[in-house]
Amino acid sequence: MSKDSLFAVLGDDDYLVRKRAKEIFDQHTEEFQDDLSREIIDGRADRVDDVERILQEAKTAGQTLSLFGGGKLVWINEANFINQTKTGAAQGSKTALEAFKPFLENLGETKLIFSICPVHRNHSFVKWLQKNSKYEDVAKNEKEDVAFRRLVQETAKDLGVSFESGALEYLAGKIGAHSRLGVEETRKLASYLGPDGGTITEQLIIEMVPDFGEGDFFEASEAFFSGKLDWATDSIDRHFFHGKDARPLLATLQNRNRLLIQLRVLMDGGEISPNQRLSKDQLENLGRKHARHFADPTEKTTLNLFSQNPWFLGRLLPLVQKFSARRLIDLQAGLIEAFEQVLGRPKEQHAAIFKNLVVRTHSPN
Repeated sequence: MSKDSLFAVLGDDDYLVRKRAKEIFDQHTEEFQDDLSREIIDGRADRVDDVERILQEAKTAGQTLSLFGGGKLVWINEANFINQTKTGAAQGSKTALEAFKPFLENLGETKLIFSICPVHRNHSFVKWLQKNSKYEDVAKNEKEDVAFRRLVQETAKDLGVSFESGALEYLAGKIGAHSRLGVEETRKLASYLGPDGGTITEQLIIEMVPDFGEGDFFEASEAFFSGKLDWATDSIDRHFFHGKDARPLLATLQNRNRLLIQLRVLMDGGEISPNQRLSKDQLENLGRKHARHFADPTEKTTLNLFSQNPWFLGRLLPLVQKFSARRLIDLQAGLIEAFEQVLGRPKEQHAAIFKNLVVRTHSPN
């Protein structure tokens, strides 16, 4: 087989992995000019049968002639099953990958890109890719904090804005140097500054970037409230696989749940709609109306919904519809109970504590 036909891009930062894989995909579009000769396949799998389906789709795409009779350009994007999660470690997934190798060894005129995140670098398929593909580990090519700085600065430059001295470091500290989140927040800040551009200051970051502390817990916190049990349990596996502490994740989930409770109460009272876009003026008006419930209505804390950034709250509104107020209050009690369990049990049992909580959260009422 030729290494020129198979590309593997992997790492622990989903934004960096996707960005590099897209660069490779774009570099080869001239060879495959018609749209029917290029195919992007969603590589996210929750179960073993998802893995089998994804690999079969890639095989079918690669073996089907393009409109002009040549090969195809196939990208398996965001493959999340080459790791030690429940789905990745399943024998069925390993068997499917093993059966996929003969196709990869005989791609002919087809080119295939694998972008893999998160990844277990000792996985047998990763070892095989190292020997048989153009292999790139983006984490080893560039340190995470350096990549964060570069990507955020590039994004700011493209949008016509800049960071004042120290502001970029402050943003990194606030969101945990998570590349995808950094780019997203920079775009939001640039949008706030307007078409004429300007300077992103530390004060603007304080006001606009929520204190949701999800840099290191972004996926786990998103998955926890998603309603997707497999994604939630797999994200917990990934969190603890990287040796991360349980307590900060618990604090993040508690903070988010406090806000969801307050949004649910406002929604049940008819003061906000689940499909609306919260404005700063509306939030301030609601804050004045309910100021008597807070010792300091201006204090920025998750105990006070009205001190939050309206853009961030807008992201939470779709989640609120998944839970009743009673359910969210019960969940808050469950998070407190989980915190007590974490303090009293060995570290190797912490993942099981979270998984039990996830199952309770996603079970029917």
